[in-house]
Amino acid sequence: MLSMTIDGKPVDTRDTFDVVNPATGAVEAQAPECTPEQLDQAMTSAARAQTSWKRDDEARRQTLRDLADAVDAHQEELTGLLVQETGKPRAVAAAEVASSAPWIRYYADLDWPKRVIQDDSTARIEVAHRPMGVVAAITPWNGPVGMWTWKIAPALRGGNTVVLKPSPFTPLSTLLLGRIGAEVLPPGVINIVTGGDELGKAMTSHPTPRKISFTGSIPAGRSVAVNAAHDLKRVTLELGGNDAAIVLDDADLEKTAGTLFAFSMFNCGQICCIPKRIFVPANRYEEFVDAFGAAARATAVGDPTDPATAMGPLTTRPQFDRVSELVSDAVARGARVVSGGKPIEGGGYFFEPTVFADVAEGVRIVDEEQFGPVIPLLKYDTVDEAVTRANATDYGLSGSVWSADEEKARAVAEQLECGTAWVNCHAMLPSHAPFSGAKHSGLGVANGEDGLRSFTEQQVIHTAKG
Repeated sequence: MLSMTIDGKPVDTRDTFDVVNPATGAVEAQAPECTPEQLDQAMTSAARAQTSWKRDDEARRQTLRDLADAVDAHQEELTGLLVQETGKPRAVAAAEVASSAPWIRYYADLDWPKRVIQDDSTARIEVAHRPMGVVAAITPWNGPVGMWTWKIAPALRGGNTVVLKPSPFTPLSTLLLGRIGAEVLPPGVINIVTGGDELGKAMTSHPTPRKISFTGSIPAGRSVAVNAAHDLKRVTLELGGNDAAIVLDDADLEKTAGTLFAFSMFNCGQICCIPKRIFVPANRYEEFVDAFGAAARATAVGDPTDPATAMGPLTTRPQFDRVSELVSDAVARGARVVSGGKPIEGGGYFFEPTVFADVAEGVRIVDEEQFGPVIPLLKYDTVDEAVTRANATDYGLSGSVWSADEEKARAVAEQLECGTAWVNCHAMLPSHAPFSGAKHSGLGVANGEDGLRSFTEQQVIHTAKG
């Protein structure tokens, strides 16, 4: 069993919880259940380490480069654990792991000077950014390695220390990352604790952290915000999305259908910022439906360790049950099943890639975030109608517009009420681009220089002259 990491040391517990392999449905590992006392130890360790970690930015930059090298050296082991706990096809898991070190190096190499907003005969006014202190970070089960990197890289570069809890469904790769971090980081700079929802509540209400960084569902994000409000902790909440993709009538339908299908089914549909509703012009609707259905039927679903597999299982039993429920509801409400529509028999949480046509708002598969290998194709008559319908939701994470005319597509994209609007692509997330959600899809910003600032407190230094 992998251990937690507290104060740079491996820490075991008396109690453990099961980790299930979603490809088989069988328990394949145990993870430690953090006690309240151990959480206190982790917070104390992080606070103690932060007093020296915050002092030397150049030293932090070099240590982050060392951390990136250490993660690179463990790619194979991390990939194996990620496949085991998430069910991702090996190529997808390997890509997630491979993206981690470059992301860390981006923050290590980012120049981030003070801003001088006045320097004349009366005053010099500088804007600097100071560390917040201890960051409590909670990562989701759909991308444990990627989300670990999104949180620790800017937090550490900003001079903070971290106590991080992964999802109890996927703790293994994060536990290993804790041991990898302990090889190069000063004790206490990163502490990894594992457990269920009660541990998460204890972290977000604990008096030590000054910042909470959370990725997960909207209901869970609300609870985090409430817990953090008692002592005015800063929060970054990366929450759910129900992304709309609007296809304009001049788009290359066959090419666009294939690309959108790949995005919408990536990671078995378990990504917050991939297409979850696709709006198609009525005069080209059946053409698009046929192309989408063909792509679904051609998708190889199966053992994530098989190189021929394009899609693995859903990662958790609750998500498998939710997807099954949403699909059954859509069928009962008269949606046309173009392909798929049911679980795949045998062990594990496998579900057929499912495409629905002749469905609209008022059906749960359209109105809610399905977070699985299911996509509704929605018919529209005018672009203004499509934009209005795309925006008629509490979600506001991202969206996209597809057209042969970039300028026309950009004009439509600017009307979408979301944090990121893509043109002729979707779910493109470079490390230097800020990522945030509108409406109920989040608070604060991740990634890029803006994401780094979000892990700091702004300080104005005003020096009078004369």
